[in-house]
Amino acid sequence: MAKRDYYEVLGVSKDASKDEIKKAYRKLSKKYHPDINKEEGADAKFKEISEAYEVLSDENKRANYDQFGHDGPQGGFGGQGFGGQDFGGFGGGFEDIFSSFFGGGRQRDPNAPRKGDDLQYTMTVTFEEAVFGTDKEISIRKDVTCHTCDGEGAKPGTKKKTCHYCNGSGHVAVEQNTILGRVRTEKVCPVCSGSGQEFEEPCPTCHGKGTENKTVKINVTVPEGVDNEQQIRLAGEGAPGENGGPQGDLYIVFRVKPSETFERDGDDIYFLQSISIAQATLGDEVKVPTLKGHVMLAIPAGTQSGKQFRLKEKGIKNVHGYGYGDLFVNVKVVTPTKINERQKELLREFAEIDGESLSEQPSNFKDKAKRFFKGE
Repeated sequence: MAKRDYYEVLGVSKDASKDEIKKAYRKLSKKYHPDINKEEGADAKFKEISEAYEVLSDENKRANYDQFGHDGPQGGFGGQGFGGQDFGGFGGGFEDIFSSFFGGGRQRDPNAPRKGDDLQYTMTVTFEEAVFGTDKEISIRKDVTCHTCDGEGAKPGTKKKTCHYCNGSGHVAVEQNTILGRVRTEKVCPVCSGSGQEFEEPCPTCHGKGTENKTVKINVTVPEGVDNEQQIRLAGEGAPGENGGPQGDLYIVFRVKPSETFERDGDDIYFLQSISIAQATLGDEVKVPTLKGHVMLAIPAGTQSGKQFRLKEKGIKNVHGYGYGDLFVNVKVVTPTKINERQKELLREFAEIDGESLSEQPSNFKDKAKRFFKGE
């Protein structure tokens, strides 16, 4: 497929000035940049725009293009040269040399819109807040668009001007000694960072950065059923974008405090219910807690320690909406440590009826001493 005319791609005339070309490029690059435009074909359009600007913004390349067209005097524009070979594996010095000689190594456009950085905030919530969900307000310190210059970086009432150091090209020539001799290469301008422009007078608040660091308050909706280490994304609450790019996102990572009543495992919760020997032997009804009040649980006669009862869908709501977990009640039969003589007699009688012959042992040193002095 034949390439479109570069002037047509940028929508400018063939006698357009350098500023007109740059203005057209910035407008189109913001419109079709992949970070902003998710439509099919936007990425290819952006590459076409970048290629056109790369040629027309350079006086030498533009002159060659005006004379020879896309074919160019050395095999064409917008490619790597030498059949598209990649010299990146040689490292920084060689890459700069080959870029200078052969026109490869396209640099990232400093004027292209870029999405802001994503941020992360760790929020600690109670077990109850995680289970039922809630709204909370957080305060975080982050970069925001400067309120004085609205992110432009220039003092209000002043303008940007052509960079005095690179004369608006965005790059400067640098000579360096290499194994091939003294080589002249191009580097990004250290004054304008490649934009080709500088401020007549920088903003007194942000000093030209376009952003200022402030403490801001943000409302966060804690999802019902959120678990430890899970996170949510707050779109557009991150750092400001550059050159008209969108803001980054803020990721909230949750730390859930443990419950004093339940143990949690995903959407399921566990409760330890202690019962007496009599309750375990004869059966009973006991009141157990749930997330929404208490319920009566039937303990069948002959229940053993370690028995587990499942209360279906009495657990935590799944954070993605996939129903509820279960409540598991684990039974622990508690052996009494202090009983009176009447209770002892009944237990001995029970053992006798059951055909057991007991060799009773004292529960502590005091009881052992009493039995010793009694001659038992």
